[in-house]
Amino acid sequence: MNTADLGLPEEEGREALPPRKGGGGQRVGVPSTALFTDQYELTMLQAALRGGTADRRSVFEVFTRRLPEGRRYGVVAGTGRVLDAVENFRFDEGVLGFLRERGFLDEQTLEWLAGYRFSGDIWGYPEGEVYFPGSPILRVEGSFAECVLLETVILSILNHDSAIAAAASRMSSAAGDRPLIEMGARRTHELAAVAAARAAYVGGFSSTSDLAAGFRYGIPTVGTSAHAFTLLHDRERDAFRAQVDSMGRGTTLLVDTYDVTEAVRTAVEVAGPELGAVRIDSGDLLLVAHRVRQQLDELGATDTKIIVTSDLDEYAIASLAAAPVDAYGVGTQLVTGSGHPTASMVYKLVARAETTDAGAPLVPVAKKSSGGKTSIGGRKWAARRLDASGTAEAEVVGTGAVPAELAGRQLLVELVKGGEVVAREPLDAVRERHLAARDRLPLSATQLSRGEPVIPTEYLH
Repeated sequence: MNTADLGLPEEEGREALPPRKGGGGQRVGVPSTALFTDQYELTMLQAALRGGTADRRSVFEVFTRRLPEGRRYGVVAGTGRVLDAVENFRFDEGVLGFLRERGFLDEQTLEWLAGYRFSGDIWGYPEGEVYFPGSPILRVEGSFAECVLLETVILSILNHDSAIAAAASRMSSAAGDRPLIEMGARRTHELAAVAAARAAYVGGFSSTSDLAAGFRYGIPTVGTSAHAFTLLHDRERDAFRAQVDSMGRGTTLLVDTYDVTEAVRTAVEVAGPELGAVRIDSGDLLLVAHRVRQQLDELGATDTKIIVTSDLDEYAIASLAAAPVDAYGVGTQLVTGSGHPTASMVYKLVARAETTDAGAPLVPVAKKSSGGKTSIGGRKWAARRLDASGTAEAEVVGTGAVPAELAGRQLLVELVKGGEVVAREPLDAVRERHLAARDRLPLSATQLSRGEPVIPTEYLH
């Protein structure tokens, strides 16, 4: 990988350059998302159409009852993908033909689905914001029929992306100012890899190895060579020479295929002191990094960077804080949420009208259950209370009037109005929002030791 692509200067010092601005990427056409759903949502629709309740105005909310064990905050990620999914939730002829063949829906329901367009409103925490147990992360309002169909696709996106972004946030916090490269494409489903790279960027990573993520979302991409390229050649020197001739002296050479000390010496002989970086992918990274730094300096390659990979997670990154490392590459642990691959979010009906009349008032509803699966009824607002220094001290969630002192601290923003998306934004803006939101949390938020949510959730009725 070229050090310029890492956000690292090629020739001057070791200060990391800021991430590339923009992040607009390429809008990619996708097929209908209507079958990213569970069958029971369509059977509920059919029963509601027959029973005359399908058009009752309803409010669904996405929230989690708890954070993953030991985590102190969550990260909202995937909102932009949710907006795309809602726009593409269309029952075209192919989809309707499949459903007709399955035989579990009547023709009235199939005809209704043929004209489906979400026409309601969606409010939510802006993407990149942090959240806590009970936070109404997303609020979907419309008829029961049009809202209930979106449950599975919304949850599949938010649960996956928020889990990856939370792990990325912990890793980027542990890394400090050192850049992080997302390298997990080969460790997960090919489509999940693209979403994971996007979520990792939201959580603070600087680049990805996945070209599909770069194409779709404008994320900076990096990569140069693997061990196979060295093994292809008769001598390690020949591999290094071929790479430098192709990519220039600012490239990154992989130095742990055989003997690290010999490889570093050969790398500097081939590329000169202008060598961009060396990558270490095995061994005791703390010890090897110190030895390689000393060797590079003795050889005059004082500006050559050191990049480490090899099954890193936030704990391994934190353990390397004192090591002379300039960037980290993370794969498996990132795309699996560092042990927590889901955010455990749910999509629950919290209010509905008693009739199909457009002016009928909303009635709070909630599941009553043992085992920690209870929920709170009512259409909710959320605000974050700050202390005198501007640090978050509580997540306040309510169903009544918003207290005057919290009116300017409300968290939900309008995302979809009357079926039209109104809040698309560049991915770089989302990434910057997350870093700012994390900085406003108490210092203990970034501790890697297990703990409770860093601020409490308070309910006002």
